[in-house]
Amino acid sequence: MTDPLPSAPLAAVRLAGYTKADESEILGDGADPFGVADAGLTWLPKEDHFGVRHEGRLVAHAGLLPLRMSVGGADAQVMGVGGVAVAAALRGHGLARLVVGAALDHARTRGPRYALLFCRPPLVALYRRLGWRTLDRDVEVEQPGGPVVMSLRTMWIPLHDDEPWPDGPVRLLSYPM
Repeated sequence: MTDPLPSAPLAAVRLAGYTKADESEILGDGADPFGVADAGLTWLPKEDHFGVRHEGRLVAHAGLLPLRMSVGGADAQVMGVGGVAVAAALRGHGLARLVVGAALDHARTRGPRYALLFCRPPLVALYRRLGWRTLDRDVEVEQPGGPVVMSLRTMWIPLHDDEPWPDGPVRLLSYPM
């Protein structure tokens, strides 16, 4: 896609669903569109989806999923953000901010105090610009053979006020999102 973005602002909308074809529409048909296959992880599908369309084509997406975790031995709910994708030709135009912002706005209506995401190190700076914070401790996630330490960077953001992340070991009580 080489067309510039329109001068009128684009908006993120809640999508009725999100398929492999939708993902391919944004990222193409590569074998590892998110660059995380080397992590060897099993991922959960998202329940809620937010997207941006430009000229009738889906060009950005973020997914959302409520999850249980344990932090410092206490059960907690968190909203997992994942599947964030922006068409290569339109990166740098704020589309990630739009779809992630829409997902977080919806997450705030669901009750959990935090949102969580996992990303490759080159994307940490992008998420920091969007207000996310790096969780500088190991996070265990469930996998078919039992819990493993997440090899990707873990980032979080408070959904209400500016609550600090609680102290203690962190374990996602499901596959990652």
